[in-house]
Amino acid sequence: MDFKSSDVKLWREALSSYPTRIESLNKPNLATLDNFYCNLLPPLIRQRSPNPHITTSELAQLMQPRLLDFLSSLEDEIVKSASEKAFKSLPDVSKAVSELMVLKGVGPATASAVLVAYLPDVVSFMSDECDHNLPGYICTEIGVT
Repeated sequence: MDFKSSDVKLWREALSSYPTRIESLNKPNLATLDNFYCNLLPPLIRQRSPNPHITTSELAQLMQPRLLDFLSSLEDEIVKSASEKAFKSLPDVSKAVSELMVLKGVGPATASAVLVAYLPDVVSFMSDECDHNLPGYICTEIGVT
């Protein structure tokens, strides 16, 4: 997919091929995790209004396996509090990301994934893999907290 393309038909075709492409990667549990993230998590967060938040178990499903050890040190109340503060900070994405990055093991990519699940029309997912495909991207290293 050419990210510089303005052809709406090409973008729609790319979007409609998404489920097939996820399956074609042959990664264990990827389709299940993707379904959780795209279809199950957003309504879970929104139904907790007026104080939307995520739980530790929901955060665990978003984190890479090598980062899961950090979760053992996080209490549910800390995750709930940080995510509530982050959601209330929106539309200030920078502040919202910072509120989530106080959680050990949560970096910009995981923080943005949580925020996108809550307000996809306001926040964009941030990952090195995604950003590298943007026109004019300048590669920088970002550490994990």
